[in-house]
Amino acid sequence: MGSPAAYIAISGWEEKRGNLVKSIGAGYMGLASPTIQQMTIFDRTTTLFSSSHERSHVLCAYALSPFPQGTSCYALVWEGHIGRFYHVDEAMNIKLLSNVMWGPGIRYAFAYGLLDPSFNLPAGSIRLSDAGKLMALAAFCESIPPTLEERRLVNDLLSRPEAIPHFSKEDFRSYSQYNCGVTSEAGKRLTRLISDAIFHKFLTIIRQHVKTRAPLLISGGCGLNCDWNSLLFETGLFSDIFVPPCANDSGSAIGTAADAQFCLTGSAKLKWSVYSGPSFVLDRREHEGFLCSPATASVVAKHLHAGAILGWAHGRAEIGPRALGHRSILASPLDRGMLERINRIKRREGFRPIAPVCREEEVAEHFTPSRPSPHMLFFQRVLNSHLPAITHVDGSARIQTLSQQQDPLLHEVLSEFRKISGFGVLCNTSLNFNGAGFINRSSDLARFARDVGLDGFIVENQLYLRDQHVTASQRDSL
Repeated sequence: MGSPAAYIAISGWEEKRGNLVKSIGAGYMGLASPTIQQMTIFDRTTTLFSSSHERSHVLCAYALSPFPQGTSCYALVWEGHIGRFYHVDEAMNIKLLSNVMWGPGIRYAFAYGLLDPSFNLPAGSIRLSDAGKLMALAAFCESIPPTLEERRLVNDLLSRPEAIPHFSKEDFRSYSQYNCGVTSEAGKRLTRLISDAIFHKFLTIIRQHVKTRAPLLISGGCGLNCDWNSLLFETGLFSDIFVPPCANDSGSAIGTAADAQFCLTGSAKLKWSVYSGPSFVLDRREHEGFLCSPATASVVAKHLHAGAILGWAHGRAEIGPRALGHRSILASPLDRGMLERINRIKRREGFRPIAPVCREEEVAEHFTPSRPSPHMLFFQRVLNSHLPAITHVDGSARIQTLSQQQDPLLHEVLSEFRKISGFGVLCNTSLNFNGAGFINRSSDLARFARDVGLDGFIVENQLYLRDQHVTASQRDSL
């Protein structure tokens, strides 16, 4: 019996070195079907597929969406470079409807850097982390009419939408917002103004091209902007909206693989779970400074209710950047001071909110709209004043809803926490070293807990509590 055929799928990209631009695979832009090349690797004939970066974004959202293959959809890809609107027909043909704006993500993140005295990168550079910070800051100001200076500044930031922006911060020195501080009133106003301006630019053009009420697929890093996702949903233009949990570039490889599968089999849909990341590695079971005991749901809930901040790791990690209950830091949402403690642990700015995880069956008690949001990609309004740690300054929260089927272990902890507190809701933020990916080894988790001051962590049904956090009565029971 001969060996099975080998297939390799490579996502397209573009590499720049000085004035030289080199395409990798099918390159960055383009909507054509994948390039296919026969090659020999280790004396074995291999078929190499490559989709452009642009096409892979569309295919990722299409492949992971709940809409059956053959469903006519609209698609929006907005990220650092691309800002385009498409239609995907029943035969999977992708048609570009509008080049809305090049560089929406660059423009958005640069606005934060313009306000921040610590931002001093060379022309054309941004910090990717600034986009999430700007989204948090925009909530501190309601939609407002701009002053003349603010209108000029926003117009400059959105100028030449037909070209990738190459901003130099020094070109904006004449504006009073230059290095004014991100938490200043001028800073908060600009974050709201630029956020609204980019969204309304896209919405104005999208409206012109929507002819039927079909679903919308959203991909690209801007698909992680919960404010914009919620506003698009509220327009009523689309029958439904789907954003993959890996809307940023982490989903590009999935889109390329789905495209290759479509070429080979005619199927562009994938069976998937958001918990398809790396497995957790138990490389150490004894952790100095921590006392170990069985981690029943009721015990974990009691510690959380008593004020403990705990790391929580089990099974395979999430795909995409959002912690969804397999690599999380959990805490009680009942005390506003918990937000400050978690932000210190995370070494994040104090103005940034903490997201909640909520049992799906009780969402309507605490949030509106009450639709499921399993991937933490939409804003909902908080109805309950007893949840201050997860309520942002504008009364919103970026919630994750959790069903028993989705994650039985964490759902049970939420249920036990509800028995104690009346709320099946917890603070939920990502379990990672600052600026790094999810923690996937028990030795790294113990080191992280010691370094940042977690009260303990749970791994594979074992609770590790800091020695000083364990009371005398608890110590006797361990």
